[in-house]
Amino acid sequence: MLPVVALVGRPNVGKSTLFNALTRSRDALVADMPGVTRDRHYGVCRTGARPFVVVDTGGLSGVEDGLDALTAQQVRLAIEEANVLVFVVDARDGLLPQDRTILDELRRSGKPIITAVNKTDGLDIQNALAEFSVFGIAATLPLSAAHNRGTEELVGTILPLLPEEVEEVLDEGEAGSIRVAIVGRPNAGKSTLINRLLGEDRLIVSSVAGTTRDPIRVPLERDGKRYTLIDTAGVRRKARVEEAVEKFSVIKTLQSMAAAQVVVVLIDARENLADQDLTLIGHAVDEGRALVIAVNKWDGMDQYQREQCQRALERRLAFVDWAKTVFISALHGSGLRELMKAIVRAHHAATKELGSSELTKTLERAYESYQPPLVRGHAPKLRFAHPGGSNPPTIVIHGSRTKHIAPAYRRYLEGFFRKRFKLEGTPVRIDFRDGENPFAGKKNVLTEAQVRKRQRMIREMKKRK
Repeated sequence: MLPVVALVGRPNVGKSTLFNALTRSRDALVADMPGVTRDRHYGVCRTGARPFVVVDTGGLSGVEDGLDALTAQQVRLAIEEANVLVFVVDARDGLLPQDRTILDELRRSGKPIITAVNKTDGLDIQNALAEFSVFGIAATLPLSAAHNRGTEELVGTILPLLPEEVEEVLDEGEAGSIRVAIVGRPNAGKSTLINRLLGEDRLIVSSVAGTTRDPIRVPLERDGKRYTLIDTAGVRRKARVEEAVEKFSVIKTLQSMAAAQVVVVLIDARENLADQDLTLIGHAVDEGRALVIAVNKWDGMDQYQREQCQRALERRLAFVDWAKTVFISALHGSGLRELMKAIVRAHHAATKELGSSELTKTLERAYESYQPPLVRGHAPKLRFAHPGGSNPPTIVIHGSRTKHIAPAYRRYLEGFFRKRFKLEGTPVRIDFRDGENPFAGKKNVLTEAQVRKRQRMIREMKKRK
């Protein structure tokens, strides 16, 4: 479970700028689904020792009417869902009565509060902080989100306030099973797929909409292999979902991805590939999870429609061309055997153990076939490689001038390693490091027996001459 941090404050205090600084991306995940406003952004902050979900909320104007009232309702849902609240204020505007009203509401939640005094660049920081000290909040920090100053201190203050990490205890049904998260937009067929795999005509989540806060895990045994299906919040009957219920389905999806080993992104073949689908795929890749693309409702399309759909998928999914695309009908069960095979292959590739010797040999072949471009007249040197972890497979490459290696060459190496070790369905991460081989000298140290043998060989060669 990823903990949740909500950014709350008046309009235009810099919440979105802070969100982008924390997530190190402007490609914020927009919950583009029924009942969710487009100014709602979700992302994951990974700058600290522990990742957490960041929620960028709409500004609280103090007006409880029209669109402002809907925005306020969503902010309150964010406050309810969050573990920590970051109260963002504007140092240039100073303390306003509206800030006091917002703070009173935050205090009623009982959640830990951090005051982030933004836009302090060019101001006397001590004076800016002194004005907001009347809040009586010990964690009051200066910040310039636009220049990314103070964000590390903010993260360092957030982390101790998050719930302690609890070591995941797997029950007998989960031990040794493949954890699979099935994600996608509403009405893509997630509930139908899960029910078909389970062989039971039932919904996986609670029938009371909005009561489920944690990902629900369902054991499955199929063809002699064990799986744990991780349900996401989108598996609900649309008619039973009230306006505010799906606000945090994105958070639950991100948490489900973090808990999984393989992510299945379910796409409706009858609809165009939406930006939300692509963003979910992007988050799975960022999380380092093995990936399978399942295109559902394939049975209801004619040949022309299928060809058009395949062309569109090939074009828009080129950035994950290593992921297997399977065409299925969750309703009728066609293609499910191929889907489960793709999940097994992706899991096997993601958890595959790689050896230093084979990695280094593969690196040498790749380097000989195509060397990186020159940097100031000198080519980066790649000396050796060793494994840096699995799920996803991480390859650490040591050499010189590696900081100047172009992204295109990184992709070339990823493809070379992927083909050599058959890493289908999983991201491959390359970690370049400058410096000498830490094993240098060790491999040349000979035992006494090896020294004597070498000396005898030298003497025999001399006698022959």
